[in-house]
Amino acid sequence: MSLTGTPLFATVVALTVIAVVLPLAVWSKMRGPAVVRVASRALMVVFAQVTAIALVFIGVNRDMNFYASWGDLLGTGTYVTAAPDLGPDGLGGKKAEAAPKVKQAFQPVEGLGGRVQKTELDGKVSGVRGDVMVWLPPQYDDPAYKDKKFPVVELIPGIPGTGKSWFQGLKAHEVLEPLMKSGKVQPFILVSPRAMLLGNADTGCANLPGKVNADSWFSVDVRKMVVDNFRVSEEARTWGVAGYSAGAYCAAKLAINHPDRYSAAVSLSGYNDPGQEPSSLVAQDPELRRTHNLKHVLQTAPTPPAVSLWMSGAEHDGYLSGTDLKAIAKSPTVVHAEKVTGGHNLDSWSKQLPQTFDWLSKTVKAP
Repeated sequence: MSLTGTPLFATVVALTVIAVVLPLAVWSKMRGPAVVRVASRALMVVFAQVTAIALVFIGVNRDMNFYASWGDLLGTGTYVTAAPDLGPDGLGGKKAEAAPKVKQAFQPVEGLGGRVQKTELDGKVSGVRGDVMVWLPPQYDDPAYKDKKFPVVELIPGIPGTGKSWFQGLKAHEVLEPLMKSGKVQPFILVSPRAMLLGNADTGCANLPGKVNADSWFSVDVRKMVVDNFRVSEEARTWGVAGYSAGAYCAAKLAINHPDRYSAAVSLSGYNDPGQEPSSLVAQDPELRRTHNLKHVLQTAPTPPAVSLWMSGAEHDGYLSGTDLKAIAKSPTVVHAEKVTGGHNLDSWSKQLPQTFDWLSKTVKAP
């Protein structure tokens, strides 16, 4: 049964009801030696506890979509078919614009309405095969916009998390659609790719030869797929990237590393040191942890990247990371640090979407 499907949820509900009713029905009627009665009652208590915990977990996961499959939950899922050394630009000597068009079939996503679509993308450069969710703004199908191209924001979830987390957990499309209809936020195409590529490990959006090319998955393969299937431009000035928690670190790093692909990044409760994520693959090696620290990435860039960063969060949950980057940023790099109240959770990040997308509307340009 699917981890997020109705049959599993219904089964766990039924077992939970049984776990409550069974002791009430048989507790005082049990016969036999004392040790048997005690053991049987203990098993009923344990059964009730296990079903209650399972019901809460499955219910929350269905609502927030932290894990999309049993493989994600158990850490056995892998979406990497190859991980060659692609060099510093993540292209491995290839030119994305010269590659054949990547034409994809899309299907609606259950529970999210017809405007959220999903496809399975086979990343020809990165060697990653995974799902990508795309939401089209209300103007996309408006005849008045039939010849218009749209700006794009790539959305990266935290760990654990799936592409669906941005839509089902943060409810990004529900928050932003009325703002786009009223003109308060420009109509962006929202793209949320799979981020959990090696079980429960955090790739840090890095290219790690022999393990995973996560950077190239996000910044090359996903971008090309969107350009080839929708009315968008590949110009960096028309692309932004946003993330929360571990995804916030990724968003900022992708923008700093690739000003030729993104012009802006939103970091919600992010960090500069990848070691702050316990499951980080990058942090397992001290030298990789040092070189992938965002302060080091920004300071060692060949030239200050022409990108704008929005970094928000509580004082020790994103805000100070933003002030640290702001202190070392040199023009044309721009860093805005915003202190906010609220915890490290989806509700807090969802509430920041109107403000951050208002900023993106002024920073990312329409084609």
